[in-house]
Order: sequence, then structure tokens, then C-alpha cells
Amino acid sequence: MGATNRRARPYIAGVRAAALAQFQREHSTLKFAPTVAVIAALNERDSIGAVLDAMPSEACGLAIDVLVVDDGSTDGTDAVVRSNYPGVYVARLERNCGHGIALRLGYQLAADYGAQYVVTLDADMQWDPREIPGVLEPLVSNQADFVIGSRVLGTAETDDAFRHAGVTFFARLVSLLTRTRVTDTSSGFRAMRVEVTQNVRQVQVQYQTSELLIGAIAQGYRVAERPITMHKRFAGESKKGHNILYGGRYARVIVLTWAREQLRSRGAKRLPAGAAGKQQ
Repeated sequence: MGATNRRARPYIAGVRAAALAQFQREHSTLKFAPTVAVIAALNERDSIGAVLDAMPSEACGLAIDVLVVDDGSTDGTDAVVRSNYPGVYVARLERNCGHGIALRLGYQLAADYGAQYVVTLDADMQWDPREIPGVLEPLVSNQADFVIGSRVLGTAETDDAFRHAGVTFFARLVSLLTRTRVTDTSSGFRAMRVEVTQNVRQVQVQYQTSELLIGAIAQGYRVAERPITMHKRFAGESKKGHNILYGGRYARVIVLTWAREQLRSRGAKRLPAGAAGKQQ
């Protein structure tokens, strides 16, 4: 979590820099399509193909490029993608750095190579790429800057009652703290303007969904939700860990992020005119 995880993984900065440099060597003249689907993957060789097979080539009239960020997989996930999906871009972290780190690498590449919008999906096919148009549409029509694909507004095939209760509890907690109604704070199916990923502070290694959401709300970005279907995992096992441990850590990130953003907001208000840009 946060600073604790960063201290426990001192190699992260170097691994991330090496991945960025390698991607630059492989794609020095690349310009991404307007929309980039970023998929963070850790040991998902048995399911990543199902996700990529279902990926549309365009949505809402915009072309889509796909970027898989391999978070130090040891099962050859990146090799499966490179061998079978030559049109898909791959960035590889040579050591496992955490889901949040992998996503932020994807966000950075999307920004560096000219994308306008980022859509995030998981590599286990729980979120269906064929539903991208519905999640992307509020951005393209300028109704929102950040869109959550909500299993609460849609459907969830999973039967974990504890997780369902957690989704409801955390949605109410974030709605109360931010005064913005949301129904699904931990959905990994999201769409956002690239600038959101670059302007909102993100430090979490694993529990990044609430951090990005709360930060986006605090900075005044327009948030919307659209119904989606959460499927059962295509293959393998969840890497979230024990429900109670996951829930406790997730709650802590929500509260700490909200407190941090409150302090940031108060500090920005005290700055003299024209000085706010120096704080980012």
C-alpha cells in the first residue's frame, strides 16, 4: 500500500524506466489511435487471448489501439500476445511491480504517444471489451471526463456475497465523502480523458481504482457511470487476496486519499493567483 509498498519495492522506478525505454526503442515513430485500451496483465496467458479476441477495432467512430502492460509475468503472457496478436502493443515490466504501477505505465504511454482517451480492462475477461462503446460514449459526446463501467447498474455473474456487500459499502462511503453519487468504485472497466491520468496524483501500488476516482472528483472532473456486465473470470484465480484483508486495505486507501485531496484543495486555495500550476 502507498508508501509502505514503495519502500518494499525499491526496484520499481528502475524497472518502469527500463520498460519505457524499451517501448521507445520498439515504437519510436508510433502515434496511437484516439482511443487506447490499456490492459494490465500478470500471469494471464490462458485468458488474455479471450480479451483480445473480443476487442473492437473502433467505438463511437474512433479507432482503438490495444496496449497490454505485462507486470512481470512468469508464464509467458507477453509472448502469447506478441506471437498471436501482432497488432497489439506490449510494454513489459521485467519484475512484478503492482497493478497500479502497470496501469500508470500504460497511462504514460497513452499520453506520450498521442491518445485522447484511455479505456482500462482486466486481462481475465471479467470486463467485456464489446461493451466499450457504451462506456466511451459519454467522453466522446462531452458529457463526462471519467466514466465508470458499473456492475451495480448492470449485472454481475459472480456469487461472492461478501464482495457484493463490499462494492455497495465502498460506493456509499465514497459517495458520502465526495458528495458525488457513484455505485461501483472498484470497477476495472473505465474510460477517461488522457489528461485525467496525468493530472490526478496516483501513488498506490495495488488499490488504485478508488485513488484515481477520488482524485478526479476532487479536481473537478465530471464523472459518469454506465451499466456493464461483470463476467466470471475466464481462467486462473483472482490475485486480490483474502476478502477481509483486501477490504481493509481498500477502505484505508479511500480514507487516506480523500484526506490527501482535502489538504491539496485547501493548499491550492491559499496559493497566490497564478501559482497553482506549480503544485502538480
